[in-house]
Amino acid sequence: MDLPRTVLGVNSALLLELEAEAVDLGFSQRLPPEQLDPHLAPDAIHYLFPALVHILDHLPDVSPQWRCEALLTMNDDTQVLSLLDVLPATFTRLPETLTRAQKTEAVLRMRQAPSIGSWLENHA
Repeated sequence: MDLPRTVLGVNSALLLELEAEAVDLGFSQRLPPEQLDPHLAPDAIHYLFPALVHILDHLPDVSPQWRCEALLTMNDDTQVLSLLDVLPATFTRLPETLTRAQKTEAVLRMRQAPSIGSWLENHA
């Protein structure tokens, strides 16, 4: 299965829904929404970039997954890098809302962003 070469922008509410789905399905790359919600900028757009296909032969009902790099904007306006596993069907249902320039800029910011883990260590 080929990964889409795109970046999608999602609002905070949708990001939390995706995180909740990942928790419900037992995916390894996700954050509990109740831990993430208080720290997200509520009106921000967050960015998802499918980075690899994650196949779990022992869990065929939830395999493959697309492991996405996620650029999140926190409530102090810091952008941090996280990972989020998403079902391909879920990802492909998300709307394309970004221009090519916005997608390129988001990927460049992902390459420079600190990890969410280091951010949470300083803000928890």
